Amino acid sequence: MQKTLATPVILAAAISVAAGAQAAEWTMATPYGDASFHTKNVKQFAEDVAEATNGELRINVHSGGSLVAHGEIKPSVRRGTIEAGEVFLSVLSNDDPIFEVDTLPGVAGSYEEAFALWEATKPIISEQFASQGMMPLYAVAWPSQGIYTDFELNDPERFEGLRVRAPNINTQRFVDNLGGNPTETEESDIPTAFSTGRVDAMITSTSTGNAMTAWDYVSHYTDANLWLPKNIVFINQRAFDRLDEATQEALLDAAARAEERGWQMSREDNDASAEALQENGMTISTPNEEVAAALQAAGDELFSDWETRADDQAKQVLEEYRQQR
Repeated sequence: MQKTLATPVILAAAISVAAGAQAAEWTMATPYGDASFHTKNVKQFAEDVAEATNGELRINVHSGGSLVAHGEIKPSVRRGTIEAGEVFLSVLSNDDPIFEVDTLPGVAGSYEEAFALWEATKPIISEQFASQGMMPLYAVAWPSQGIYTDFELNDPERFEGLRVRAPNINTQRFVDNLGGNPTETEESDIPTAFSTGRVDAMITSTSTGNAMTAWDYVSHYTDANLWLPKNIVFINQRAFDRLDEATQEALLDAAARAEERGWQMSREDNDASAEALQENGMTISTPNEEVAAALQAAGDELFSDWETRADDQAKQVLEEYRQQR
């Protein structure tokens, strides 16, 4: 009699546990605002996951640093406080020099080269994340980086003492090499930084310049094609392991589509943003011979410094990539 009474209870509990194992709701943080093509891509990724899993996995995206500050996103994912995050890859350079390889001038000067660099370095980067209990899902490049100023940048001496917004340590080193004063400023804080005089110039893409209405505080964009840095989207490994196999596959498939879509969005956004800058009165030019030489010298110094800090594996991967270009 006891066995007959207990059986429905056990079955109900088993069904409840199974249902709980299938359904999951994740939290994801990104430091970029809703106007950024990266954020649009992330939100589409979340929609794709929900659709592919029939709502069994839902990813709630918190944009613009509204939930977690940029510098705390990776630690939060590592601890499992949130399940997923997106960061500017080179902000992780204090962990390992491999994370800053895409901000070395001259290493990748086109989307094709930037993607080849990502493919070459992905195994090492994945190992780094795995060692901390995380897994990369995909990476997408920003448009190439140029220099925003409120004057025509036709003399390298103009860099002397210039307060330049530099979003990561490698860009800060680069600005130092040029004789400027680097200032770390998040994208969302750019307008305030300019209006309060904290920065005079910035190194960033056409995309960020457009999203932040750069024409409100600068007049010139020097298209220096310095590098094509990437954002990386990653998740907590334990959270992934708790998903059933079908949900895992759906998540990875959606991530692969997000990576392909994101790189195309970057290309399109670069063109549209350059047009927007010009339509709003900004002058776009390429570096003259003197400025180009100064940028090259600063970049060479940056690369030499990287080589002193990178391990043999990172240097070998980069050398193999460069030989195949």
